[in-house]
Amino acid sequence: MIPAAILYDLANGGDKAWGQTPPYNALGRAAYAARGRAVPLGNAGAGYGALAGALKGGQGSASIVTADGFTIAALAAVNCFGAATMPNSRAFWAHPFEVNGEFGGVAPAPGGFDLEDWAGAKLNPAPRANTTIACIALDAALTPAEAKRIAQMASAGLARAIRPVFAPFDGDVVFALSIAARPCPEPRPLALARFGALAADCLARAVARGVFEAASLGGASAWRDLA
Repeated sequence: MIPAAILYDLANGGDKAWGQTPPYNALGRAAYAARGRAVPLGNAGAGYGALAGALKGGQGSASIVTADGFTIAALAAVNCFGAATMPNSRAFWAHPFEVNGEFGGVAPAPGGFDLEDWAGAKLNPAPRANTTIACIALDAALTPAEAKRIAQMASAGLARAIRPVFAPFDGDVVFALSIAARPCPEPRPLALARFGALAADCLARAVARGVFEAASLGGASAWRDLA
């Protein structure tokens, strides 16, 4: 079985008059042919036509190497109904997890916010037209059930980075994979708990980086254009 998911961006303008020859097969083949070790961020890949609430969304990535040498990475295509930034602020919801100013280093203003304030979310959202798709990759060898557990834990990263998230308008999903380069340390349940928690942190960072790195496109303003 090969899992798959898409970002719906057909409502974002542009020329859709392709008749009986949709471009997706050719785009997929071109993307595979262009594969490499670099991970472009922002208006790249699946994040090219994405929106993150009222802002331009994009493709984001983040990773961490643990003290004992395991690598955990997250890749996210951010096209969410909710906002990645706090109401009426340039601060990202994911700011507590930021590493070395990777998404602007903007801290929230003191004083909190109105819990009913959804500023930054999309206006008039359409069902099934929003989603954040993410993948977690590890080098620790995992069973399918263990990879599923990592994906479940990592989904908490979306809740740390987007508000609201998992809404009826969203199709959010997190996949997990292992390249099995190193044996999983014992005790395995404790290792999974640690890896899953770090995966959630990386995913929160990846979401923020996708929005931070995006450029304005088609009338959608970018984070860096905010006053």
